[in-house]
Amino acid sequence: MDQFRPERAAPMSPSRRRACINRVRSEMRVSERRVCRVLGQHRSTQRRLPVSRADEERLVADMIELARQYGRYGYRRVAALLRDAGWQVNDKRIERLWKREGLKVPSKQPKKGRLWLNDGSCVRLRPEHRDHVWSYDFVHHRTDDGKAFRTLNILDEHSRECLAIRVKRKLNSTEVIDALTDLFMPHAACLPTSAQTTAQSS
Repeated sequence: MDQFRPERAAPMSPSRRRACINRVRSEMRVSERRVCRVLGQHRSTQRRLPVSRADEERLVADMIELARQYGRYGYRRVAALLRDAGWQVNDKRIERLWKREGLKVPSKQPKKGRLWLNDGSCVRLRPEHRDHVWSYDFVHHRTDDGKAFRTLNILDEHSRECLAIRVKRKLNSTEVIDALTDLFMPHAACLPTSAQTTAQSS
């Protein structure tokens, strides 16, 4: 029998229940006593008119303005900003006004599927085929006599093939461009017209 039991609805606030009772009475022409008994609203609560505070309009205006300035802030952080501005309010009151005004924190946008370098200098594309993405890197080392040298290593990211290694005591940007140009020329003739080779520095 449990599968036929209706799910319990979320509890309504007294003000929303009050509006619901008034609508039922106007459409179905039943007594207030009967509707209050069915919907679980005390008659004294139904007849009590809520009295808003004199400063509530200004408070709501300030709250909405802060929510507009700080779009990612929820009601707790907005309440803290209001207290910093001189308002004597607690989180519960701001939460009530926040929900009444229909304010919501926008959901975070999903991150794009990109691969970033360790230093964040550029985007690493995902290689889809051979000769699609190349990367180059420098390796520092010393000979037995203590003198430093560098190697320029150029790698195909898809096949993991080492395309070239340049070894010198010093390597500048011009020598890097020359090494890449030497590789571009023979490989470009083998590429389809729609393919684009991208070199990346790691």
